[in-house]
Amino acid sequence: MSEKLFTQFKLGPITLNNRVVMAPMTRSRAIGNIPNELMAEYYGQRAEAGLIITEGVAPSANGLGYARIPGAFSAAQTECWKLVADTVHAKGGKIFMQLMHTGRVSHPDNMPEGARVVAPSAVRLEEQMYTDANGMQDFPEPEAMTAADIEAAIEEYVTASKNAIAAGFDGVELHAANGYLIEQFLHPTTNLRTDEWGGSIENRNRFAVEVAKRVVTAIGGDRVGIRLSPNGAFNGLAPFPEVKEQYAQLAAQLKKTGIVYVHIVDHSSMGAPQVGDDVKAAIASGFAGTIIVSGGLDKDAAEAALQAGNGELAAFGRPFIGNPDLVTKMKEGIELTAPDFSTFYTPGEKGYTDYALIEA
Repeated sequence: MSEKLFTQFKLGPITLNNRVVMAPMTRSRAIGNIPNELMAEYYGQRAEAGLIITEGVAPSANGLGYARIPGAFSAAQTECWKLVADTVHAKGGKIFMQLMHTGRVSHPDNMPEGARVVAPSAVRLEEQMYTDANGMQDFPEPEAMTAADIEAAIEEYVTASKNAIAAGFDGVELHAANGYLIEQFLHPTTNLRTDEWGGSIENRNRFAVEVAKRVVTAIGGDRVGIRLSPNGAFNGLAPFPEVKEQYAQLAAQLKKTGIVYVHIVDHSSMGAPQVGDDVKAAIASGFAGTIIVSGGLDKDAAEAALQAGNGELAAFGRPFIGNPDLVTKMKEGIELTAPDFSTFYTPGEKGYTDYALIEA
């Protein structure tokens, strides 16, 4: 049986050189929340991936939860993102910008003056977050979003999407996983609302679907994907009884919006409960389009998933940190370099752009 992982794939209007996706990973190198030359070098080094999905990029100042994460809401940010897109394209790669509003997973010490920690409901995350200014800090209680706040947040995703396209990106991925704002609306423990944005499955899905609809209207469905993590346990969330029913309905609604892919991440390799095959199948069936499989994959597991028809593309995260030329290494059976966890989120080139490339 011939390998699928290294074959071309047509994703909407673009052709990917292979089916290997570089998964989105926060790396905290954007000093002042503005992308820079170091980041362009980092993504350029990894441009042999069929598709790169960037780290989470905040669509507004309110979405800047972590230290040194980039935004896509100012003219300066848009201008500086151009270097990243141009660098990847010059090396033959394709790149989507992941839009990540952190919602309650945030701290004022990591945000500019005037920004607010907002969420569907005033449910505090009972954990701590690192800040450059004051080290580890308790999460504050978020402000419950008003109807006006919700409308403003949806439009922030739209504006950021337009900015990504203006900067030369091939598309955007909406981050609806890992306990951030969109998943906070999806999840019954963080969404206690009793209006049209909460309560029933349909109402909890409404924010995700509305963001997708409006972004599709702004930049076209062929340029929009979404990332989901059913059974995710990050940032205070946990599996809930109706997860299969909810995500099946969500997938069908997303299909109607015209987005180009659904990226399903299974974090069981990192300690979260496994996402059942029935849940993954329900999402794939409801969406009936391109699926990116993700979560602790190696080459063999990714190839098996593609051969089994579980998805069309396979995403790799941490292996890309220590192996800029991961595609070549997997193709040729070259041993992978283990990444240095201590430098995942530190500023500077160490553990970021200094991993060795295979000599030509």
